[in-house]
Amino acid sequence: MIKQKKARLLQGNNACAMAAIDAGVRFFAGYPITPSTEIAEYMAENLPRVGGKFIQMEDEIAGMAAILGASLTGVKAITATSGPGFSLKQENIGFATMAEIPCVIVNVQRMGPSTGGPTSPAQGDVMQARWGTHGDHPVITLSPASVLETYELTVKAINFAEKFRMPVILLLDEVVGHMREKVIIPDVSELEIIERKRPVVPPDEYKPYLDDGTGIPAMADFGTGYRWHVTGLNHDENGAPAGKAEVVQSQLTRLFNKLRPYYDEISLFKTYKTEDAQYLLISFGGTARSAAEALQTLRKQGIKAGFLQLQTIWPFPEGTVANLCKNKKAVFVAEMNDGQIIGEVKKNIENKESLFGINKINGELITPQEIVQRVKEVVGVC
Repeated sequence: MIKQKKARLLQGNNACAMAAIDAGVRFFAGYPITPSTEIAEYMAENLPRVGGKFIQMEDEIAGMAAILGASLTGVKAITATSGPGFSLKQENIGFATMAEIPCVIVNVQRMGPSTGGPTSPAQGDVMQARWGTHGDHPVITLSPASVLETYELTVKAINFAEKFRMPVILLLDEVVGHMREKVIIPDVSELEIIERKRPVVPPDEYKPYLDDGTGIPAMADFGTGYRWHVTGLNHDENGAPAGKAEVVQSQLTRLFNKLRPYYDEISLFKTYKTEDAQYLLISFGGTARSAAEALQTLRKQGIKAGFLQLQTIWPFPEGTVANLCKNKKAVFVAEMNDGQIIGEVKKNIENKESLFGINKINGELITPQEIVQRVKEVVGVC
C-alpha cells in the first residue's frame, strides 16, 4: 500500500531550514536578523537532532567565516540573513568564491538601504547578489515564490554549491519567508542529493585547484590527511599565491567559465500561457504571486498575456528572456525595487520601447490589481 503524504501548514523560512537539513546540511552559523530569524531558530532546535551543529556567532561577518571553515572540513554548511547582514558578509563571500568553498547564503530581503524597514518586503538586493563582492566572479542566485518552491530551491541551492564548488545565494523576500501555506513536502528518499567531488589520488599527489577537464576541481576535506593552502589571493593549482600573469589568467578564466557548460541545468523558470501571448509579464519571488493572479484576470478580460517566472536570477537566463520577449507587443517587469531585473531584460529585448516597469518601493507588495491596471493602460496605446 502506498503511504499517503500528509499536507502541513508551513512557513517559508521553516521550509528553507527543513530543506537544508533534508539536503544534508549539518552546520549553521549566523546572527539573528529580521525577517530571517526563524531559519536560525529552526536550525538551533533541529540540527542537533540529526547530529549537526548550530552556532550563534557574535556578528554576521563571523557567521559567514564560520560556515566557510565548516565547509572546508567536508560539512555542508549554510547561513541566513537579511539586507544589512548580507552587506557584512560580502568580503567572505568573495573569499569563498576565490577559494571555491561550497556554501549557501540565504538572504530574506527587506527594505533598505541601511536599517530600512525590517518587517517590510522588498526585492532590492538583486544586483547586490550579483555584484556585492568586488571583482569579476561567477554567481548562482535562486529566488522562490512559494513555500513549496522555497523547499525545492533550497535543496537545489545546496546541490549547486556542492556540485560547482562555490557559494550559492538563495534570495527570498519577507513575503515568501513569512507566509504560511499548505504544502506536501517530498520524502527525503525522493530528493536528488548531490555530494561534492572528492579526490581519488593520494594526499601527496593532490592539487586542490587542478582542472580535471570539467572546470570543477575535486575538493579534499580538511582533517582527512589532505593538507592544502587556502587563500583569497590569486593562486596556482596547488593553492599557493601566484602573481605571474599567465597563471592568474588561467586560474580566473577557469573560475569565470566553470558554470557555462551547465547553464541549462542551472537556469530554472516557469512559464504560463506564453504560447499565444501578445503581452508578457516577467517577475520573481513574492511579486510573482501577484503576477500569476494578474495573468488570470487579464486573460478573463480578453488580453492575451503570458507570464515568465524567474527562479534563477543569476546567471541571468538571457536566451529564455530573449526568446519569450520576441514579437511581443509589450513586456512588463514587476519587482519590488526601483528597477533592477528590468535592466537585464532590456539588454535582451529587441524592441526596447515595448518594455515597461511595474515597481513599488514603499514596503508593500505589488498587488495583482496594480499589475492589471498598468497593463491595461499600456494596451490602450499599443
